[in-house]
Amino acid sequence: MANIIKKGDLVQVITGPTQARGGSRGKQGRVIEVQQEKNRVIVEGVNFVTKHVRVGQTQRGTKTGGIETHEAPIHISNVSLIDPKSKKPTRVGFREEVVEKDGVKKTVRVRYAKKSGEKL
Repeated sequence: MANIIKKGDLVQVITGPTQARGGSRGKQGRVIEVQQEKNRVIVEGVNFVTKHVRVGQTQRGTKTGGIETHEAPIHISNVSLIDPKSKKPTRVGFREEVVEKDGVKKTVRVRYAKKSGEKL
């Protein structure tokens, strides 16, 4: 399942609480990182968590620490790729295409949006 979504893809959260209830359902963002072994993705601007960092000091003497917010991983089944044509969530399919480079023909596996048929 993790091979469908890649770093840099535009995805939308399809499950969880709505934005009116403080959740992330319906939000769209770019994938920052894919964690293949855990089947999770980190999406930009989605699933923010607060982290309390202990106060410390840098070499120059400035204070560090406090409360930081950053994106937490979300399960890969809870996001869906965005169709480039309609800008709505879509399922993903794979098809083989023949690509010619320097006179040599080669078959390549390509992802495509099932709603519009466009390449992703």
